[in-house]
Amino acid sequence: MTQHPVEKTSVTLLGLGAMGTALARTWLAAGHPLTVWNRTPARAAALAAEGARVADSAADAVAANTLVVVCLLDDASTDEVLAGADLTGKDLVNLITSTPAQARARAVWADRRGARYLDGGIMAVPPMIGAPEAGGYVFYSGSRGLFEQHRETLGVPAGATYVGEDAGFAALHDVALLSAMYGMFAGAAHAFALIRKEDIDPASLAPLLADWLVAMAPAVHQTAGQLRSGDYTEGVVSNLAMQVAGTPTFLSTAEQQGVSPELLSPYFALMRRRLAEGSGEEDLTGVIDLLVR
Repeated sequence: MTQHPVEKTSVTLLGLGAMGTALARTWLAAGHPLTVWNRTPARAAALAAEGARVADSAADAVAANTLVVVCLLDDASTDEVLAGADLTGKDLVNLITSTPAQARARAVWADRRGARYLDGGIMAVPPMIGAPEAGGYVFYSGSRGLFEQHRETLGVPAGATYVGEDAGFAALHDVALLSAMYGMFAGAAHAFALIRKEDIDPASLAPLLADWLVAMAPAVHQTAGQLRSGDYTEGVVSNLAMQVAGTPTFLSTAEQQGVSPELLSPYFALMRRRLAEGSGEEDLTGVIDLLVR
């Protein structure tokens, strides 16, 4: 019995920076016909040797395939690069880093130009692309039909996670997770600063710090449950009043160690504000409400 190979979806990719090149190589390795374009043509030479077709212009690249993936610098670059392209009937997947508002505006813009639109937020760095064991993935939001049709192709470079038809949701999820990451980095920076002048090897603190952060991470589930129910006292172990009472120790220790408290002080100030409202028996969840304008 003759076996007929499954035809792989052809892809157009605009933008060959570090991330774009990583995406390109995974699609090529998986057997997807690939057309690429980059403002600096020299960056496409290596991919051409690996089987990619190099388009002379962005418009030519867009014309080559239905599925068009954009991996450019920013929203303004997308405007500039796609200005002269015919998007009628195209499936446009935008993987630039953007705000939710920019993504929503781009979805309207694409619809007016006759294209289906999907916005993406890449939760990975280039070395994680094409390496499933690394755990990278991409948030997608916008046209559900487009996502379902191209789910397999979009899942080749990294896991594909659909988060809703609101085109801004991928960017929102992306920034929410990265914001939490930077908060974690801020806490780790303060921790290392506290021992910086002592005879303590940072490498000895690192595994303790990593294990502690992992142990604390599940607290986000309790926070989510309290936000959903509206009961911020549910399941509380260490209440707000107790935690506020302990903050002077952290600030005094920082002062004694010659460390600026600027990474901790804003959060502690929010905790004190929440306590002043008479919510001492609740968890730290109420701080979230102070942040929402």
